Amino acid sequence: MNSTSDEMNAFVRVIERGSFVAAAGDLGITPSALSKMVTRIEGRLGVRLLTRTTRRLVLTAEGELFVARSREILASIEAAEAEVTAASQAPRGHLRISVGTTYAKQILGPALPLFLARYPDITVELLVSDRQIDLVAEQVDIAIRSGWLGDSTLVARKLHDARRLICASPHYLRKYGSPRVPADLLQHNCLTLTGFGQFNQWPFHTSEGINRLAISGTLTSDNADLLLDAAVAGLGVARLADFVVARALQEGALVPLLMDTHLSEPFPVHVVTVSGRHRTPRVKAFTEFMVSQMDGGR
Repeated sequence: MNSTSDEMNAFVRVIERGSFVAAAGDLGITPSALSKMVTRIEGRLGVRLLTRTTRRLVLTAEGELFVARSREILASIEAAEAEVTAASQAPRGHLRISVGTTYAKQILGPALPLFLARYPDITVELLVSDRQIDLVAEQVDIAIRSGWLGDSTLVARKLHDARRLICASPHYLRKYGSPRVPADLLQHNCLTLTGFGQFNQWPFHTSEGINRLAISGTLTSDNADLLLDAAVAGLGVARLADFVVARALQEGALVPLLMDTHLSEPFPVHVVTVSGRHRTPRVKAFTEFMVSQMDGGR
């Protein structure tokens, strides 16, 4: 192990594992040899990359830059090799996917069995969380992200446009009546989603433009699945993404409301990956599979 890419890989592994002993075990070399390799890198560059303490390893500013660039280069090397061999190889390998909790439960989870049956040489590791992660730093192949991406160096492929719907259960509507106009919601128990802009300001079309109605209720949560369950149970009126409530609507557990005046505020859902890695067979296979699913390929 003496090429530049090998050294970069070794250094990145030390940082990811947090110790020379653990990284050396992964690489099949001794901790002493790995430590000397890092010292050689530092000597060649003329800078200190790591500060070693008795408890942990701390990156210097130069080390932060070196590990970030190393990850980018290693991802590009992997992508280049994969692209050359893609024509003759079936997709294989380990796929780390980051996805939000609701999308994992409602969309990705039900689709995964078909994907794994179609590509038996691919293994999948799901990182289910609503925080936005750094794909390079956390060695994630693919992330599924809802909403506008903004400026990004990531490669994105749109899966679909989602929109928000206002709905309630038939049981709730029988008990409290169905709102006929937006102002009626002020007399209803509205379940609100936190962390997504003006969560208690629901927008409607009016003759004078868009009006945002300040609603309130007994339950607020940052988890859409919890609000879905509460709405189905008859607790109140919820405003959620269509992919969250699709099954409940189809089964009649929820009923859409105020469709003619509600501003649904559509937003995109993308598959994103690091530049270069999007060409690897396993990433391409997953991306195309998800696009097919959202095009009605279920």
